[in-house]
Amino acid sequence: MDFEKLASLYKNELLDSVLPFWLEHSQDHEYGGYFTCLDREGKVFDTDKFIWLQCREVWMFSMLYNKVEKRKEWLDCAVQGGEFLKKYGHDGNYNWYFSLDRSGRPLVEPYNIFSYTFATMAFGQLSLATGNQEYADIAKKTFDIILSKVDNPKGKWNKLHPGTRNLKNFALPMILCNLALEIEHLLDETYLRETMDTCIHEVMEVFYRPELGGIIVENVDIDGNLVDCFEGRQVTPGHAIEAMWFIMDLGKRLNRPELIEKAKETTLTMLNYGWDKQYGGIYYFMDRNSCPPQQLEWDQKLWWVHIETLISLLKGYQLTGDKRCLEWFEKVHDYTWEHFKDKEYLEWYGYLNRRGEVLLPLKGGKWKGCFHVPRGLYQCWKTLEEIKNIVS
Repeated sequence: MDFEKLASLYKNELLDSVLPFWLEHSQDHEYGGYFTCLDREGKVFDTDKFIWLQCREVWMFSMLYNKVEKRKEWLDCAVQGGEFLKKYGHDGNYNWYFSLDRSGRPLVEPYNIFSYTFATMAFGQLSLATGNQEYADIAKKTFDIILSKVDNPKGKWNKLHPGTRNLKNFALPMILCNLALEIEHLLDETYLRETMDTCIHEVMEVFYRPELGGIIVENVDIDGNLVDCFEGRQVTPGHAIEAMWFIMDLGKRLNRPELIEKAKETTLTMLNYGWDKQYGGIYYFMDRNSCPPQQLEWDQKLWWVHIETLISLLKGYQLTGDKRCLEWFEKVHDYTWEHFKDKEYLEWYGYLNRRGEVLLPLKGGKWKGCFHVPRGLYQCWKTLEEIKNIVS
């Protein structure tokens, strides 16, 4: 495998195709913030602004400014988005709305914890890029609110009846694994270690199920037991695999090779479990008892699932040398570049049907923004360069 050539492929796709698409088409120069609902060519088809996607774009351009190159247009893009969010994104007490109209008026109340997690990430990176203490304070205050909400992320917006079936979901501890490293510069060491240990325990001891062959489930009850219902049987391969590269990063940071090894094995287990043997690609949702899943889109092939898988496989190979990671990488890489990359216009498709045909030709929408594609290209590029240096 030509690691140098592959590293260039990912780097060039990021710098020459994906970032120019978002810089040119997504910035709202009149009201601030970003348009995320962009068609195949980059034309805006809806002007609502979804907070978590606004935050992700601020994070993306700040991170690239911090880690790749001090490009003025990247910083300008991040700062204007950050200022829009600072002014309109929350209720005045850093409770972050779910969505706003184009001018910044709130549309959906602060029910979604991921508005908070991505606001923390955004302002954490933006504070590093600018040296602005106000941004650091926003990140810290928001992080404190997240930790206060861990047991009931939706707060008063929770529509479930209390006491009957109290489930906890994999997504929050998973994202906190990543968030802890993201805002490491803002937290004191003891606090940081405690957060990391708690997240690792939840992901690798509670949601990871050895009795099911080492897969990760999406929901368990409050005591960590399996539950036989739609949510309790749900398996989301992409989520589990994405979490594994967060865990590998933590394993590296904490010098815990056994954690890296377990995360690499879990990546391979989940990929084998979630791979569509007939048409190729990774299923979106599955049921651990092979019952019909509740999500009608269960068999769609999604961009983020495949891109996150590429990251985990490369990190798995880089950190453990397991050749199975490379074999799988080649297979997933071929599928991803063949099906998701638009051969004619910039950026990538997000949604394919089970057979791998484009289902929606959009490049951004309510759920797809400037995040998984550029972050994945960046992570793969950098990891491939590290592998190349080891191999050569």
